[in-house]
Amino acid sequence: MSDVLEQSEVDALLSAVETVGTESVDQVASTLSTKSNFQHRDVSTYDFKRPERVSKDQMRALESIHEGFARNFGASLSGFLRTIIEVRVAAVEQLTYSEFIHSLPNPTNFNLLNVEPLEGQMCLEITPLIIYPIIDRLLGGSNSEVFIPHRPLTLIELRLVRRITDRALECLTEVWSSMVEVCFTLGDIENNPHLVQIVAPNEVVVVIGFEIRMGQRSGTMSFCIPFNVIEPVMGKLASQGWLAYKRRASADSNVEDLTNELQNARVELRAVLAETDITIQELVNLQPGDIIQTGKSISSEMLLQVAGKPKYACKLGKYNESRAVQVTRQTRPDERF
Repeated sequence: MSDVLEQSEVDALLSAVETVGTESVDQVASTLSTKSNFQHRDVSTYDFKRPERVSKDQMRALESIHEGFARNFGASLSGFLRTIIEVRVAAVEQLTYSEFIHSLPNPTNFNLLNVEPLEGQMCLEITPLIIYPIIDRLLGGSNSEVFIPHRPLTLIELRLVRRITDRALECLTEVWSSMVEVCFTLGDIENNPHLVQIVAPNEVVVVIGFEIRMGQRSGTMSFCIPFNVIEPVMGKLASQGWLAYKRRASADSNVEDLTNELQNARVELRAVLAETDITIQELVNLQPGDIIQTGKSISSEMLLQVAGKPKYACKLGKYNESRAVQVTRQTRPDERF
């Protein structure tokens, strides 16, 4: 047989291929159209480089917790620095640890935090743009024209900044305790964040960005929470569950505390025997033994005041050789005795 096809044979093969291809495409399109009539599915994109392991409800819960931290930390700094410090949550997002590290300046104030009893470490970074104005304020400067040097902090500057981070850790411990009992402590301080590897570069972290403003100066602070550190307590971070738990716990404890305090609270009781009007002249001439006529019967009811407020009606009597009053009923708001 000859290995070379004639032109008529080539044309016949090409025609057959076109027919099969057209029938296959029409069949697939018909199948997809039929399935879409029975079931409609929403398709969303998913980036495998940045997996979202923390749900939106949990992200909102974290944002709510750290909004409380921002208020407390701002108030603590304002009292310490004796000037108005504004701290607010600027952003809450999920990143990989590598993306977080590469977004930080170098050098910077990078603090490693131990969170007992959770395993692992968290990070608290404060930018030099606000660190040096705070140091200048602590040393008596006006922080109006502070030069921001591009160098690591000295030992003296680190000691001053430690007084700021200690207050931040106290506020973090306070707000996190509403969800889980933890204690934030400072582990180590680094100037170059690229030298710190607390988790794998592709590990998911939640980064909460804060803006710190002091007068005309402002800077950022970043709080990095690795997912594997908070994974054991993620169940408490659901927005509805955490808020309901917080409301229930706070309501129960408040009722109990208020009840205990009110049980031991002392109030003043005052029984008003009678009221009458006299002139200034009569008041000046009063002497021991004088009698003031009120026109009120001894058997009529008197007013009993609680903390200066009309509360009960009572009658005068005697109990164990002492004057006493017997409560008869509650008074009406417009009642006069």
